Amino acid sequence: MSTFWRTFKVAAWLGWEMDSNWTEPWLFIIYSIVKPIAAVFILVLMYVVFAAIGNVRPQPLFDFMYVGNAFFIFVGSTLFGTFQVIQSDREWYQTIRYVYISPISFYVYVMGRAVSKIIVASFAVVITLAFGAFVLNPPVPITISWSAVPVFIVSFILGLFCLLAIGITLGGATFLMARHTQTIAEAVPGIFYVFCGVLFPLSVLPGGLSDVGKVIPLTYWFDLSRRLLLPSAELQGIQTGLGGFSDLTILAFLAISSVAFFGLSIAVFKAGEYLARKAGKIDMTTSY
Repeated sequence: MSTFWRTFKVAAWLGWEMDSNWTEPWLFIIYSIVKPIAAVFILVLMYVVFAAIGNVRPQPLFDFMYVGNAFFIFVGSTLFGTFQVIQSDREWYQTIRYVYISPISFYVYVMGRAVSKIIVASFAVVITLAFGAFVLNPPVPITISWSAVPVFIVSFILGLFCLLAIGITLGGATFLMARHTQTIAEAVPGIFYVFCGVLFPLSVLPGGLSDVGKVIPLTYWFDLSRRLLLPSAELQGIQTGLGGFSDLTILAFLAISSVAFFGLSIAVFKAGEYLARKAGKIDMTTSY
């Protein structure tokens, strides 16, 4: 366990240094603040345009969309970061052979590198929510009761753990892929963006497509986060498609999903690693 913890800690530190491009902390902090605020302005502009086209300006729908987009920052950052670990070490820096033969768990190393992305994304999410609550007019009514804090913390941890497991599951397949795995890393979050109720409720999806969103664990994480952070009056009239589930039911579903995807991530990662070793592709650079 001490070896696992040391590997995880050093990998997270390495990921942080690489994400910040070894720059000064104050300069990276400024960038981390400006980037999510710029994304907020893009989101507000999109909403204003679509609201003008539809000739409606329902504030609850904007709050629904705003909180969902804030938490979706974790998805894009974590999945892309997990995919990027194997690709960057193998293709860009060509250091994967040295890391792989060192006496550490490569799975824990990848997890540590991905966690650094979560830390950066957490800062962006806090900035986004704070900007919506204190700068926008009208503000996004973000509030949470003390009784809901434990549920929020548990759901937050489970949601991130499940997302990390999904990322490593997909990352395990990159052992056998060429350097253009970045396309997959951008396509998978796009699927989650549409089917997890980020921009609009699941009930808006045509036909049985809403059922696709109901089998994705992140859908329940986003919905529970909105329930805990937005007043109940804000969500009245919005058919999320998950109104029949209680908070504890969603929490239980997240827990089961986290355990299931954790086991799946280990299986897929080990399988991809084995096949890559067998084919001699662990450190083989690829080209287009």
